[in-house]
Amino acid sequence: MDEKEKQTQTIEEVPQENEAPAEPQKGEAPADPQENEAPAEPQEGEALSESQESEAPVEPQEGEAPAEPQEGEAPSESQESEAPVEPQENEAPAEPQGSEEPGKKAGPAVGRLLGRILGRAAIVLLVTLVIAAGGVFGVAYILARGPSPTAQRLFVMSLRETSAVGFIADIFLSPEEIAQIEAGKGSERVIETDTSLVTVQAEEPDDNGADAWGLVDEDGDGIIIDDVKGEGYSGFMMVVKDPSRVIMGSVTDDFGIRGYTVEEMVQYFDAVAGTNAGGFVDIGGQGDGSLPDRMVVFKGEIYNGSRGTGSGFVGLDSNYILHVGLMGSQAIKDADIQYGCSFGPVLVSNGQGVDPDSLSSGVNPRTAIGQRSDGAILLLVIDGRQVISLGATYEDLVEIMLRYGAVNACNLDGGSSSMMYYNGAYVNNCASVIGIRPVPTTFLVLKEGARESGDY
Repeated sequence: MDEKEKQTQTIEEVPQENEAPAEPQKGEAPADPQENEAPAEPQEGEALSESQESEAPVEPQEGEAPAEPQEGEAPSESQESEAPVEPQENEAPAEPQGSEEPGKKAGPAVGRLLGRILGRAAIVLLVTLVIAAGGVFGVAYILARGPSPTAQRLFVMSLRETSAVGFIADIFLSPEEIAQIEAGKGSERVIETDTSLVTVQAEEPDDNGADAWGLVDEDGDGIIIDDVKGEGYSGFMMVVKDPSRVIMGSVTDDFGIRGYTVEEMVQYFDAVAGTNAGGFVDIGGQGDGSLPDRMVVFKGEIYNGSRGTGSGFVGLDSNYILHVGLMGSQAIKDADIQYGCSFGPVLVSNGQGVDPDSLSSGVNPRTAIGQRSDGAILLLVIDGRQVISLGATYEDLVEIMLRYGAVNACNLDGGSSSMMYYNGAYVNNCASVIGIRPVPTTFLVLKEGARESGDY
């Protein structure tokens, strides 16, 4: 073979670019694949080479779990679609992921947290109540047993005048000490009413429309409502120019059955105004206002005469003159009293205020009735047990009644019963936390002319 033929043969043996490598001869080692050259597909029945074994994914046999992908290697489509591996026998099941059934873990945890918060809040509230109760007890003890007789008297009488909490004074003081503080109600020093001091007449207003006490009936209905203010209290004075329009309103057939609010009593008698009047059986502050606790006079008839008049009686005779004092059944008949009730004490008698030293009282809501020398009736209510108005003492009532020209005046039932009603609405604020209380007796203002046309 010459030189030219050898070169030609050599050229033919070199594989061309992109030409598939020659198949190895039997017993000959396979040639390494060239760079970027795809490995040859194995023939049917032919074993894989080592490189092919490491590159080709192994198909799982039937019943065999698929192989886990290598770190950083994406799972095959078959692995993504396959169901999770069932745990082997005696193998603990896999814990659920954070997204699985969150309520099973969150529910108990939230409940425990809420329980701890509520428990701590309850402890704080209990401690606060104990501290507050201790503080109130301490203040009450100082007032009841402290060095100030004035503070002691106001504290004890404020409690004793209240049906619901009157027993508190018994915690700090003996019955003898309480009796000594309560001694002196004033009425026992009151003399018989001098009717000559009152002349019922129509008062002529001055050029400005004011009466002798400077009050003006702006709407001309014969009733004047005037604001009353003092140290620690506020209220209203109702002046009724014609005393014949005033009666003691009571539904005697319902004594012991039911009571009436002031509004209900005004409506029952077709009146225009009214206040509460005498006391009633009110054990522990739970009374229903149906039964008067003392003597009552309605249309000249005496009811509960055996109960007496207590600390005082107030009533209007057939000439519309107001009587005050301690009066028995016979004295009431002799004076021809037509309408009246019991409570007391008397505040003003025959133009003179009762001696303050004989008036033992606390600070409470108040109701009172009086009469001027011209016959005009004075109906007073003082708000109490409120931030803007704590209440008034008997001495305060004496000063107010004298300022408005009272010749005679008497205290009425107060506290949570104190209410004034006029022209379809209550004038003052109710001191009761359970609402306006029913009562058995009221002082009412009739419509003009009602006395002549009605059975009064």
